[in-house]
Amino acid sequence: MSKVVQRIELDSMSPGTERFVKAHRYGKPGARPKAYLQASLHADEIPGMLAAHHLISLLDDADARGDITGEIIVVPVANPVGAGQVINTTFAGRYDFRSGVNFNRRWPDLSQGLAAKVKGKLGKDAEANIATVRQALGETVEQIYAVGENAKLRRELMRLAHDADIVLDLHCDDIALLHVYTTNAFWPRARDLAAEVGARAVLLCDDSGAASFDESFFLPWYRLQKEVGPDYPVPAPVLTSTVEFRGQADVYDELAIQDARGLFRFLQRRGLIAGDPGPLPELTAKVTNLDACEIVRTPKAGIIAYRKREGDVVKAGDVIAEIVDPLADDPKKARIELRCQSDGPILSTRAMKAVAAGDTVAMIVGDKALPNPTGLMLSD
Repeated sequence: MSKVVQRIELDSMSPGTERFVKAHRYGKPGARPKAYLQASLHADEIPGMLAAHHLISLLDDADARGDITGEIIVVPVANPVGAGQVINTTFAGRYDFRSGVNFNRRWPDLSQGLAAKVKGKLGKDAEANIATVRQALGETVEQIYAVGENAKLRRELMRLAHDADIVLDLHCDDIALLHVYTTNAFWPRARDLAAEVGARAVLLCDDSGAASFDESFFLPWYRLQKEVGPDYPVPAPVLTSTVEFRGQADVYDELAIQDARGLFRFLQRRGLIAGDPGPLPELTAKVTNLDACEIVRTPKAGIIAYRKREGDVVKAGDVIAEIVDPLADDPKKARIELRCQSDGPILSTRAMKAVAAGDTVAMIVGDKALPNPTGLMLSD
């Protein structure tokens, strides 16, 4: 057996408290391919955590058989900081209480200064260049200033993931169909991932502007290649993806076991685990660019009453919901219609039905790029 369970201590933010990250490590360190999987970076998104629990069980069995052929790291609870944020029984794990920052936004930019670090070290050999860049990225991660539990958490997760061939960040939405975010650079090569987990939508983007966890490992390669030009090949060697395991309430063993098995088969297909994964399932997902996904926001506060639900296919101009003003003098004049601009399936809706002006209430998987007034293609 090769498994090692690593406990990584984080800074204490108050006397008498401590936090830690636990990483389940399989295979020989440095073996290729290397996969890094983490769950619940948004700490109140539990489906990925349960899927990781079942995946670890499958990996333990594979390890006992000697079937681990690459290096695999699984972090089942990626955010112990957010996991402790509970107010009157309400779990609030999306934003850091101390800074107000979304735990999956504004990750350190590993591309800054990267070209200077590898200047004079790159040549015509792509594989040699990849090794050079990976070493430089590792040095950059080590130089991240990390004081405080959240800053140290970010550095420690990046230490585990920065040199992986596969980085999967397991999340969920409020109420949603299972969907996958990945890069244009790796499509359709990531088709096996989407098919194995049963994705209903695949959203493609190289840079959403959000500086999310998975993007932080792809963007350095994407930007470096543009900066150094075609004379020095540095193809991105890391497949990065955020996998959204449906909605927050979809926490059931039968779903999590299914999800874990899909991830396990994907790792088999990618050469990290011995054995035959069987035929690849048919991909039934709608594949589109992220900038074609419409984020529907409410213009005013009230109660949202949905007319359409996740999975429903809508046409531009359809009324998908109404915003109800509970204080209206005349109930007949208390509603404002929300209409969509896109054709396609509704990917996600909102669990909390009380809304404020500007709240995201739905996402629609369209076909044509839409103007985004925020400049970001992901909701915060």
